[in-house]
Amino acid sequence: MTDTETKTGGEALVDALLANGIDTIFGLPGVQLDPFFAALFDSQDRLHVINARHEQGVAYMAYGYAQSTGKTGVYSVVPGPGMLNTTAALSTAYSCNTPVLLVTGQIPSALIGAKRGQLHELPDQLGILERLTKKALRMRHPAEAGETLNALLYEMWSGRPGPVAIEAAPDILAITAPTRTTVAAEMPVAPPFDADKVAQAARILGQAERPMILVGGGAFHASEEITALARMLSAPVQSWMLGRGVVDDRTGLSVNRPAAGQWWRETDAVLCIGSRGEYERATWGLDRDMSFIHVDIDPEELTRAWTPDIGILGDARDVAAALLEAIPAENRKRPGRIEEIAALRDRTRAYLDEKLGPQMAWLDAMRRALPEDGFFVEEFTQVGYVSRIGFPAYFPRSIVTPGYQGTLGYGYATALGVQVAHPDKCVLSVSGDGGFLFTANEIATAVHYNLPLVSVVFADGAYGNVQRIQRDLYGNRILATNFTNPDFVKYAESFGADGRRARTPEELGVSLTEAFKARRPTVIEVPVGQFPDPWPIFMAKPPKGQGRKAMPDYGAEAANPFE
Repeated sequence: MTDTETKTGGEALVDALLANGIDTIFGLPGVQLDPFFAALFDSQDRLHVINARHEQGVAYMAYGYAQSTGKTGVYSVVPGPGMLNTTAALSTAYSCNTPVLLVTGQIPSALIGAKRGQLHELPDQLGILERLTKKALRMRHPAEAGETLNALLYEMWSGRPGPVAIEAAPDILAITAPTRTTVAAEMPVAPPFDADKVAQAARILGQAERPMILVGGGAFHASEEITALARMLSAPVQSWMLGRGVVDDRTGLSVNRPAAGQWWRETDAVLCIGSRGEYERATWGLDRDMSFIHVDIDPEELTRAWTPDIGILGDARDVAAALLEAIPAENRKRPGRIEEIAALRDRTRAYLDEKLGPQMAWLDAMRRALPEDGFFVEEFTQVGYVSRIGFPAYFPRSIVTPGYQGTLGYGYATALGVQVAHPDKCVLSVSGDGGFLFTANEIATAVHYNLPLVSVVFADGAYGNVQRIQRDLYGNRILATNFTNPDFVKYAESFGADGRRARTPEELGVSLTEAFKARRPTVIEVPVGQFPDPWPIFMAKPPKGQGRKAMPDYGAEAANPFE
């Protein structure tokens, strides 16, 4: 028989979090959450609470915590405007399949939906949350806390992971009632894969002359198996934003997007695992002689836009392990392929140095300074864009991005969450001056908790990418893309952080090395001008072969960069 105890709703909710192994929560208290934070106060020895200077700050921190660990990131804010301030972080978590849990308040339960103008009242807060998350529920009684939270966590981890939310009215958090002792949520079991389809895929991959592997964030936990597959098949492995580090760039098997585009011209079999493969299919196209094998935990993904030659529903690690067992009986010899991949990597790097030399020089300086076990949080800025093809990744989750959501300004606060999750590691945040000031107020949080995050701010006084488009594609109609910056060194110092300035890649390397050694919150301003345009290289399409399969072709047109 389950034990019962009289608790407040806030205490019951905290106990449910603790029962599920939650030990960190990012949150801003407020009147609708007072009973919940009172319960958090009483559990400080087991649940660490970190506040911030803005609701978006705690939400992004939870995202960074979750994205860099693969564990549940939790944040709590008041309802209404507090919750709405976090929606960009929720949408980023949704786009990147990141396990983020929002705990938010509500107006008094008897007045929900009455539209009587209560503090922080929204017309339908739960409905809003239902459209931004995998699942959102309302806690209606202290006795429901464990059951409600566990249902959300089960949904969070079912199939494709994603954010969830729980809301509770202040009177429900405050009342006392008998509650059962909460046990941890039952976790979903990965669906069994079709062994016959795995055997078919093994036959195709084993007999292929030039196989290739695409990976995404769904393959983070399958790094060892996928690396072994790549070695077995002598196959290059490509990732874009999510999936970086699934295969260590130092193995020589990982290739960036421009190099992968060249291999794609002649590949005869593709294994797409834990990734949509959307860009490659739609932009590069598929030849009738190319077999496409798609492995995904989400059944809808396998037929969302098209039907692959072989679609395998299953966990990336389980299927990769099964392929490792099945391929050797079918596997052909591929002499010279490893050397060919190495030559392709070298040729691509030389091309990037030629066309994007300024960005590559800054990236090289940062990669040399950041320890091998450090974390890199990129932003939507010129150097950040190029980092997707020019900054080597050494292990899964070591590079944090906003994925297809493209969340400008998320970076600094997100990197603080990464630092909280990895207190003994070096974390490097890279932003432009436009995006940095979206959450730069959280320098105060870095100083308050002595989080030794190092942030590099490339300052050109403009939203540079948008301005280039205005200049090059719209007849130099420059509007609303210039701005005035503070002195970022003095700005950082005004919070009590260290401020530095570097004008060359060499100076940046020295500043980073010293900052990582000092283990203090640090902002390094890097004054820059216009950078070369990276997008023609990102969006380059390999020449189409004969007999292409019928596929929607909505990718940006660009010349093949190597011809």
